[in-house]
Amino acid sequence: MTAPDPQAEAQVAAYRAELRTVGRTPRLAGFGLVLLGAILVWLAGRAGDFGATLQMAGYVALGGGWALMLAAIFLRTRYHRRRLAELDGGGQ
Repeated sequence: MTAPDPQAEAQVAAYRAELRTVGRTPRLAGFGLVLLGAILVWLAGRAGDFGATLQMAGYVALGGGWALMLAAIFLRTRYHRRRLAELDGGGQ
C-alpha cells in the first residue's frame, strides 16, 4: 500500500474550501430566514390577536428560507459539475 500524497490532500482541501464559498450568501440568508420563521411561528401562540398575522409571516419566512437554501444547493451542485467537467478534459 502506498502512502497518501500530501500534495493531493492539500489540493482536495483547497477545493473543498473553494466549494464551501459557492452559494454561501443565499445559504446563510436562507438559514437566517428559517430560524426567524421558526421563532415567529413559535411566538404566534403568545401574540393574542396578532397571532394569525405573526404565524403567516413565520410560514412565509420558512418558505423563503428553504427556497434560498435549495437554490444554494443547486448552485453548488452546478458549480461542482462544471469543475469536474473541466478536470475530465472539457466534457469530451
